[in-house]
Amino acid sequence: MAIALTERAAKQIQTQLAKHGKGLGLRVGVKKVGCNGFAYTFDYADEVRAGDQLFESHNANVVVDAESLPFLDGSRVDFVKEGFKETFKFDNPNVESECGCGESFNLKAEAEKTIVKVSKSVTAEPPSTS
Repeated sequence: MAIALTERAAKQIQTQLAKHGKGLGLRVGVKKVGCNGFAYTFDYADEVRAGDQLFESHNANVVVDAESLPFLDGSRVDFVKEGFKETFKFDNPNVESECGCGESFNLKAEAEKTIVKVSKSVTAEPPSTS
C-alpha cells in the first residue's frame, strides 16, 4: 500500500511544518461524512502512532492510520490553487464519484469490499491467551 506526493504538495507540507514550528509530516485520514459518504481529514503529524504508516515523497512525510489506509491506497496528493482557494487534492483510484460541493466522495464497489475486509481484521480482537 502506498501514497505519493507531488513536488507541490511536498513543498506545501514543508512550508506548513516550518510555520507550525514542529511536526513530522501531514496526517491524512478519512471520516464518514457528507452527502456522498466520506471526506478527507488533515492534521499535523507530530508522531507515528501504533498502526500508522509513514510515507516519504520529495523529502516530505505523510502519516496514515491503519483504518484510513485502504481508502487512500494508491492515491497521489497534489497541492492546487483554484482561484482564491488553495487545497490538497487527491487523485484517488478508489473513488467512484465526488459530491458537487467537493467535500465528500463515494467509493468504488470493489474498494468498499476490500475496506470492509481490512477493517474487520484491524478491529478484530486478538485471541485470548488465558
